[in-house]
Amino acid sequence: MGKGYESSEIRQKLIDLLGDSKGGMSGVEISKKLGVNRITMTKYLKVFAAEGFLRQNNIGNITLWFLESGQEAYSFPDDYFKVAPQFLDKLVKGQETQIYSLIKNCLNSGATIPKLVTEVIIPSIESIQKLYDDGKIGNTEQKLLQNIISKSLQIFNQISIDSNPKNNIIVISADAHSNLLSEAASASLHSDGWHVFHLGDMSSAINVLFDLDLQKLMGKIWKQKSGIMIVLVFSNTEEGLHFFAESINSIKEKLGKRIRLALCGKVGKKTKIQSDLISEKFEDVLQWSKTVSESSK
Repeated sequence: MGKGYESSEIRQKLIDLLGDSKGGMSGVEISKKLGVNRITMTKYLKVFAAEGFLRQNNIGNITLWFLESGQEAYSFPDDYFKVAPQFLDKLVKGQETQIYSLIKNCLNSGATIPKLVTEVIIPSIESIQKLYDDGKIGNTEQKLLQNIISKSLQIFNQISIDSNPKNNIIVISADAHSNLLSEAASASLHSDGWHVFHLGDMSSAINVLFDLDLQKLMGKIWKQKSGIMIVLVFSNTEEGLHFFAESINSIKEKLGKRIRLALCGKVGKKTKIQSDLISEKFEDVLQWSKTVSESSK
């Protein structure tokens, strides 16, 4: 970008300039009003359009630039509390395009994916479930909103990250109810440099051959057996946790201590399941994974 200009500064100025403009502005107009070299301004405009911050409309030989809906200036980490209710409000209203624009705006404003997941996405998942449990939305609407959250998480996965080949993790959902949590964890772990293998809802694979099937998969995706391999299981029931824990522990006995098992779900105080971590708190899983990664260096 042009020397002497900060991207965040130009972004804020465009928000102020185009926020109330219904007819848009040409690149020349924007350049003059902001006092930025025309060629430099054109580069900014194209980059911002690619990020979803701006949109353009070509009328003859003139290109008009508009601010995408939902754009405003954010400062992180202070503004996570502001984004969370905005995301939920747009979600409940079914404003899908505005939700994706909000996510991209946050990322372009310096928000981190793990914090967006824990501060924005997870609370929204819980809120949608509560709306359904309270009878305020039906099954079809719940499914629609969950799919929008899922597609929001895919935005995070599309960001290219240099993963650490020694940090490998398989993420499993024991049931459909837990699938969004497994997607959220996968997106967060991906952003932290984990080599993530997200299997999603594996309830249809619950049978006596699962351990053999999973061991075969590990043989393909973890050929060198270098670093660590974590298997992370999300489940809405103790039965799901028990089944996958028993299957994965049988694999651990064959392949050694480099395999770790983490379970995320609610269990009774007297319940005994063999694993390296058991917690019903989403944040505990992420922190534990980070600790395991750091201790294995």
